[in-house]
Amino acid sequence: MRVYILRRGGISLLTLVIASIVVFLGVRAVPGSPATALTGNTNFSQAALAAINREYGLDKPLPVQYVDWVGQVVTGHLGASPVTGMPVTEELGNAFPITFELTALSMLVALLLGIPTGVVAAVRRGRAADYASNGLALFGLSIPSFWFGIVLILLLSVYLKWLPASGFISFSQSPGQNLAHMLMPAFVLGTGVAAVLMRQTRSGMLETLRQDYVRTARAKGLSEWVVVLKHALRNSLVTVATVIGLQFGILLSGVAVTENVFGLPGIGQLTINAVFQRDYPTIQAVALLTAAIVIVINFLMDFVYMALSPRVRLAGEPG
Repeated sequence: MRVYILRRGGISLLTLVIASIVVFLGVRAVPGSPATALTGNTNFSQAALAAINREYGLDKPLPVQYVDWVGQVVTGHLGASPVTGMPVTEELGNAFPITFELTALSMLVALLLGIPTGVVAAVRRGRAADYASNGLALFGLSIPSFWFGIVLILLLSVYLKWLPASGFISFSQSPGQNLAHMLMPAFVLGTGVAAVLMRQTRSGMLETLRQDYVRTARAKGLSEWVVVLKHALRNSLVTVATVIGLQFGILLSGVAVTENVFGLPGIGQLTINAVFQRDYPTIQAVALLTAAIVIVINFLMDFVYMALSPRVRLAGEPG
């Protein structure tokens, strides 16, 4: 087990280093320069542009800039935004909890919708419930999130006036208002992931229900739902757990559109503003933070996978 952990940790660390290089070079491939964006005037004097580049270290060779940046990241100093003048860590500290809450609520919606409908579709294969579940999954995969969000705003906010259309109130200020503002965006994001989980759960359940140990459980006289929930579902969740980890990372890094539709000041909004303003420190910090979280989540999901499947645990032991 120790060897497995070290091996997986080494792979994750190497992946993070590669991700940091891609982020660093990718940001600098964006047309324009932060100095020009800061001045807002292409006719600004070259001396002033050179001074801005020198202040933020943009006049140094790329390898030197990368080493300087990595040194700052390791020490926890991500620099300051040349646009707002605020430390990037403070901007991330304000925006990330909003995005994380939205992502967590969206995943909760996905789990509550996707796994039960997948189980029902597998147990009722070829019946009305199966067709209805597949139809809902196809709907969730096909509908663009921005369009679905606008429809919900028109229906639940404009016409019915049940929920606020946009904005954000922190949980510490008002738990009820916080949930009211987050409910629609979480549902918009969660339905898309629920469709993926439903299809994966259905596929895993159909495969598991054909196994010998399931037939043995039925032969012992156990009720069908005990067989399904106790014996079949746990083994079906082995592959679903991997999908959950991947989808959580995708949600976390892909909420920009939904946050814009609902006016949430999260990581998505911060990233879009930083891209338009050529705010290199903020873009790099957001991209690296997202990559690190996805890598950590997948590292942790390996252990969830092992906990659910004894065969994977045995495979992880050194020979």
